[in-house]
Formats: sequence, C-alpha cells, structure tokens
Amino acid sequence: MALTLEQIRADVADALGEDPAEIPFDENLLDYGLDSVRIMALLEGWRRDHAVSADFADLAEQPAIEAWAPMLGVAVS
Repeated sequence: MALTLEQIRADVADALGEDPAEIPFDENLLDYGLDSVRIMALLEGWRRDHAVSADFADLAEQPAIEAWAPMLGVAVS
C-alpha cells in the first residue's frame, strides 16, 4: 500500500493523540507536540510498512507534512 498525505497525517495524529483533522499539512509539527522520538518512530513505521528511504535528519529539519511528502515518496498535488 502506497503512503499518502492522508496516511501521513493520520499517523502523525495517532502519534500525538489528536484528530487528524486538527493536524495541518503546512504547519510546523513541533508546535503540535511532535518530538524527535515520535518522528523516529513514525519514520521506522513508514520504512517497515511502505519501504520509504527518507532520513531522520531531513524530516527533523522540515517538520511539516507537505515538506515530508516528497521525501517519503508521496506526490503532492
């Protein structure tokens, strides 16, 4: 199954205990409580389940879903 923007948002929301609708695509996820441990856990899950090859440092440097999408192989429309 391919990773999608909605799946990224759902996974981030799950990691934060939030409703996916509350997580914007274009805002800094650190402002929503995402930390390096959660980013690493999300990345490991995506590597395992979706065979992504993104680097943790790249995700941590730009913590927004729309910035992550190309790094995770998701086309942004």
